[in-house]
Amino acid sequence: MLSILFWTLLGLLFYTYIGYGLILSLLVGIKKIRATSKEFTTLPDDELPTVTIVIAAYNEEGYIREKLQNTLQLDYPAARREVVVVTDGSTDSTPEIAQEFPMVRVMHQPERRGKVAAINRIMPLVESAVTVFTDANTELPPHALRALAAPFADARVGAVAGEKTVYQPDAAEAAAAGEGMYWKYESWLKRLDAEYNTIVGAAGELLALRTDEFIAVPEDTVIEDFVLSLKIAAKGLRVAYAPEALALEKASANVQEEQKRKVRISAGAFQAMQRLGSLLNPLRHGRLTFQLVSHRLLRWTAGPLALAALIPLNGVLAALQGGLYGWLLLGQAAFYLLAFLGSAFQNRKVPVKGFFVAYYFLMMNWCVWLGFRRYLRKEQSTHWEKALRAA
Repeated sequence: MLSILFWTLLGLLFYTYIGYGLILSLLVGIKKIRATSKEFTTLPDDELPTVTIVIAAYNEEGYIREKLQNTLQLDYPAARREVVVVTDGSTDSTPEIAQEFPMVRVMHQPERRGKVAAINRIMPLVESAVTVFTDANTELPPHALRALAAPFADARVGAVAGEKTVYQPDAAEAAAAGEGMYWKYESWLKRLDAEYNTIVGAAGELLALRTDEFIAVPEDTVIEDFVLSLKIAAKGLRVAYAPEALALEKASANVQEEQKRKVRISAGAFQAMQRLGSLLNPLRHGRLTFQLVSHRLLRWTAGPLALAALIPLNGVLAALQGGLYGWLLLGQAAFYLLAFLGSAFQNRKVPVKGFFVAYYFLMMNWCVWLGFRRYLRKEQSTHWEKALRAA
């Protein structure tokens, strides 16, 4: 029984982080053989949809000027584009800086009710065909809007996600190296998800949707981008992926700041799964359920549980049977030793970014446990403290 449990947990861990991607690659390959996938090309100016770019900025005086300069320089017809900055609750100079730009519409109210409340408040005023959400600390390439707009030529597409990219210097500390590698891995999975069926949860750094498909989510929603994109997918619409629309962001300042982000996201993930439980019905949602369970749910449940249980199980089996279990125990020990070294050198710049993989992987899974505890205690507020970003 111990052997069965051990191999089951090891298989779940493998499937969660590697196996799902391999199976999805196979399914996408079969799909491409059977039918030619539709390529989204850049649309001519007269066919581009009208777009409203919404930037929710709370106390972002350090970023907002650079963000608006970047946004106004995007390659998109000015007559088909509007920029809206929502600065609700800001107590610094964010509203005043945004008002320096005559082409930008600034919406402000003194009360801070959170990002979701701010978005819900202004969305009924948006008249464009497409709404694009982007963060104040995110830089976009000139062609980003055109890349996001192209998939909407397909009526089955309800939303389009950009590709989040974390800036990485040649030599990076644990936070930058780990976060950068994680998002490369996530981008690979998202490309496969999109080619197979739909993305399961978009990042809020860059997300476009048909304005008339917007669904106001409860104001206490922690990860509103994830919930909103899945609610659109639940309608039977696709959430497409535009990897050319890069959302460049600086890494967290250090591991402690990155952990702050991960714990908040994990707490929000359990909240989201509670509210999106109907999507776990394969008879109704088919492929979407398969993707959601494989890409998200197992990562928030089976992964952390398996990691915690495999060490004692492996130890007992190695003592009782030796052989292969002894070698596997040595492999686990080497992995945790590498994680310990990553922790010891977390604030040093290391040219080999893979050095921090084990440490970052374990840190992410530890954050799931912390996030679950925060969710159970109902301690996660939507007025969360922003993680500091690297210089």
